[in-house]
Amino acid sequence: MSPLETLASALGVWAVWLTVRQNRWCWPLGLLMVLMYAWIFYDGRLYSNMLLQGVYAVLQGYGWWQWTRGGSNHSGVQVNRLSAQGLFFSLAAGGLGALLLAYLMATFTDAAAPWLDAALSAFSLVAQVWMAQKRLECWPLWVLLDLLFVGLFVQQGLYPTAALYGVFTLLAIHGWLTWGRDRALVNA
Repeated sequence: MSPLETLASALGVWAVWLTVRQNRWCWPLGLLMVLMYAWIFYDGRLYSNMLLQGVYAVLQGYGWWQWTRGGSNHSGVQVNRLSAQGLFFSLAAGGLGALLLAYLMATFTDAAAPWLDAALSAFSLVAQVWMAQKRLECWPLWVLLDLLFVGLFVQQGLYPTAALYGVFTLLAIHGWLTWGRDRALVNA
């Protein structure tokens, strides 16, 4: 357990807690966390996750913009649901991305877990985009992904990160309930 991993884990908990509360400051805090994790995953040879952190860095800016200036009134998006078509398209894109990334990692790198790492990374991008758009469906997807990440990180000996993703799972459940309640209040 490195001090960098411990600090990144603490920042991660704080950032997701702010996300559950729909506090826009989750995005700059999340940016610090993902930059730290890019290095941690590079060092652990989880290259798909390392690349994922770079994309997350860009998505932190997108999320900040969506939450502060997005929506029809340009005052930030509200919690909403995906259409069936949007759900299908997003999950299909995640599946295709997972297959392509896994093939590249298995063929051209010494990645420690190329197939699982790639699948979790690709679907994490789907969940992150949904989160930036305040799609309620981001939370059940995060619950599933976070549980699978716990197993991957335990397997790789990244125990503080595995613990972090265990906490993320609990926060995702809380976020799912909280955002669902908030959406129901707005639509009542």
